[in-house]
Amino acid sequence: QVQLVESGGGLVQPGGSLRLSCAVSGSIVQAYNMGWYRQAPGKQRELVAAITDGGDTNYADDVKGRFTISRDNAKNTVYLEMSSLKPEDTAVYYCNARIRQYLRPSDYYWGQGTQVTVSS
Repeated sequence: QVQLVESGGGLVQPGGSLRLSCAVSGSIVQAYNMGWYRQAPGKQRELVAAITDGGDTNYADDVKGRFTISRDNAKNTVYLEMSSLKPEDTAVYYCNARIRQYLRPSDYYWGQGTQVTVSS
């Protein structure tokens, strides 16, 4: 059983910073692409940032230069450093990862989500 557990969300003022973490647990052979998505009320879930197992990164245009995604392969953990936060960054942030378990093909898994609220 694979679980993705996010942490680090909360309330922050505009211009502030937060760091999200997502730890993958379970019988994992390898974690491939990992990423962060977000969903604001009334909107579709959208990709925020992604990182390959080789470290290549990809960002949504509206977070480039403000957010940084990174990963610790030894800990099967992915991070999202968010700075210069804006009210429009308010959303539930979800972790996503493509995971291969022993004797199983790889599959995509989601975390439960963590709320990020940017407000004064």
